[in-house]
Amino acid sequence: MISIKEQDINSKQDKKVIKCVVWDLDNTIWHGILLEDEKVSLRESIVNIIQTLDNRGILQSIASKNERATVIAKLEEFGLKEYFLYPQINWNSKAASIKEVAKLLNIGIDAIAFIDDQLFELEEVKFSLPEILCINVDEIENILDMPVMNPRFITEDSRIRRLMYISDMERQNAEKEFIGAADEFLATLKMKFIISSAKEEDLQRAEELTLRTNQLNTTGYTYSYDELNHFRSSENHKLLIASLEDKYGTYGKIGLALLECETEIWKIKLLLMSCRVMSRGVGIIMLNHIISLAQNNNVRLVAEFISNDRNRMMYISYKFAGFKEIENNGGSIILENDLSRIQPIPPYVDFQAIA
Repeated sequence: MISIKEQDINSKQDKKVIKCVVWDLDNTIWHGILLEDEKVSLRESIVNIIQTLDNRGILQSIASKNERATVIAKLEEFGLKEYFLYPQINWNSKAASIKEVAKLLNIGIDAIAFIDDQLFELEEVKFSLPEILCINVDEIENILDMPVMNPRFITEDSRIRRLMYISDMERQNAEKEFIGAADEFLATLKMKFIISSAKEEDLQRAEELTLRTNQLNTTGYTYSYDELNHFRSSENHKLLIASLEDKYGTYGKIGLALLECETEIWKIKLLLMSCRVMSRGVGIIMLNHIISLAQNNNVRLVAEFISNDRNRMMYISYKFAGFKEIENNGGSIILENDLSRIQPIPPYVDFQAIA
């Protein structure tokens, strides 16, 4: 089973995932031009489209050439303001605004769809950012039926994804205002990090993680629900899932590891963490937990790493945890840890491992 996946590393390219829809406003979300007539009216069915995308876990933002205060007031009047994260309402190019949204959400440009009524704007974005899916508002009635807008599963994490990002904004604002060292701020969050063996009810989210996580992903392998269920029940594999919460709320299920376990050697086939926890210092905890498991079972521990243009941070994480290269076949690398050093859990994290 795994060998098939290894031959199909690029399958993600055939499973494009839209993580955020960026909307124009005038003659797109509403009929009319707000600066010319404040009595604009919402496009038919737009509320249902926005709410449905939100329920599916697809984030939404705005790229509009407009006056910010006027737009925010109108969105509040329509009851839509809460649905849009980091709205870019200014006179910059749409491409520049979309790049800013991607940066603030910490997602790839290729995970964004842009909807506008102006052909010029769509062409400008398509030329500047060819990875983006550009959609003319004339096609708006079909958007909910598009495969890229239909995740296979709608998990609990999907349903509250926007709210989790809003919590992230609160954390970021608190961090900006905090005076003191980074570790001191992290201690104020009262983080609780749990690693457990994946259960059947975790598998939908586990599949979603393999499809959605590109940057903090060691190999880029994607696994279906059925494949993950096979690994979960296999005596020759360990499937571990991690969750994180703090005083602001839950981050949800944010980490996944797949280990292939032979009698004398274990191999990490996949290790990934959500980008939303990159700055929380918890990624190394999962890796050190795996090192500890291998040490307790008296086996060698190796790890696969397949490089791309976005996951170098995970290679650095392996090196930081004491892994050393033993094979390098182009972009495919095998590393080994001699199990001589297990780093302590950061004092600002309450860590639990559940069998």
